[in-house]
Amino acid sequence: MNHSIHSADRAAHLKIVVVALIAGIAVAGFGIAARTSADYNQTAQSTHVIKAGKPVAVTSAGQSEIR
Repeated sequence: MNHSIHSADRAAHLKIVVVALIAGIAVAGFGIAARTSADYNQTAQSTHVIKAGKPVAVTSAGQSEIR
């Protein structure tokens, strides 16, 4: 049993590298699988454009005033 990374032998280092590699692949796989449901084939007609409305100023009386 190695309590320090400095005193660990070659086999312990190899186990750490293998576990880190498997964890990295699992995280990357989960990330790729999570975003496959998005629609990447958007055209100019299918994009949703949000336009800004009229500017509004809030007065000290708490009422909205449209400029």
